[in-house]
Amino acid sequence: MLTQLFIGSLLTLATIFVAAISWWGLERLLMRLHGWAIRPPHGLKLMVILSLSLIWTLGMMTIAVWVWAIALRALEIFITFEASVYFSLVAFTTLGFGDLLLPQEWRLLGGMAAANGLLMFGLLTAILVETLRDTRRRQRDGLS
Repeated sequence: MLTQLFIGSLLTLATIFVAAISWWGLERLLMRLHGWAIRPPHGLKLMVILSLSLIWTLGMMTIAVWVWAIALRALEIFITFEASVYFSLVAFTTLGFGDLLLPQEWRLLGGMAAANGLLMFGLLTAILVETLRDTRRRQRDGLS
């Protein structure tokens, strides 16, 4: 049990660390686009910022799922990499299909992957909303 909690905690910290570093990179990119983004016309530019942020969010979720999948495969919990990716994605998104289950001795990792997914969805949603809110505010106020 402690081994599962330790591994799950490390994987969760790894995904949060990757998201934090990536957020820093996205923020730097958005700062470079700042002058362009606040000049009228705003509509198309806001859509570009939204699209960029959504692609970034999808990338972060994909990386987080792959971190879990690589760990599950490395622990030899599943015999194929496809099964590891599938289980990670289903657990991470909390779909919980139940068609592919972890062995009894590893079942806590499923709950930890789901908790990590909830945390990541919340974090990335907050970042997405903040990015769009800040961009729109700067456009409205004409700040440079």
